[in-house]
Amino acid sequence: MSIDRNVKLAAAGDMAAFEEVYRTYHRRVYTHCLRMTRSVAEAEDLTQEVFIQLYRKLKTFRGDSLFTTWLHRLTTNAVLMHFRKNAARPEQAIDDVDALNGIAGKTQNHNGNSLIDRIALDEAIEQLSPGYRAVFILHDMEGYEHNQISKILGCAVGTSKSQLHKARMKLRRLLRLRKRAAFPRAMEQEKQAGTGRQQLLRPVPACLQQAG
Repeated sequence: MSIDRNVKLAAAGDMAAFEEVYRTYHRRVYTHCLRMTRSVAEAEDLTQEVFIQLYRKLKTFRGDSLFTTWLHRLTTNAVLMHFRKNAARPEQAIDDVDALNGIAGKTQNHNGNSLIDRIALDEAIEQLSPGYRAVFILHDMEGYEHNQISKILGCAVGTSKSQLHKARMKLRRLLRLRKRAAFPRAMEQEKQAGTGRQQLLRPVPACLQQAG
């Protein structure tokens, strides 16, 4: 696999080449940091940290994978380490299959409801543990496959699948709890409507069947 010329030169200590690498990949790194932290200030600080680490570790890049994959892994690990240093955020429970499938980076509508849904999802994602959050963002929001995620995070494919499942379950419960808190009357009406439908669907007693 060929290695970009500027990456090769930068690995050899060429500062002009490293500056070009920085200009080429700065936005990509910053965007990933921002997506994981949901904080502009943290993303800016982490982007600088990533490029400091990149300067120190670039000579270890052998070209066994794409440079973008290697840089993505470096960025993700830097963010996860940042979370761990700050005691991470507590795992809490989550929400709705339709909400997750519709909101996770796939809703492009700009109406009020989709914006509110997106804000709710962002807040729920913040409450995931670092590992769950990383897998959920990489798979459901950035479109990476599990084999790619395993290389980026340095984990088994099975671990990636398991963490994604657990992250989705937590998000579903969190979103449902948020919905109940925001719309208690609507949730109660929905519950009552469901009970009514169940009653309508109850089997007809045998005596009534015979009466016909």
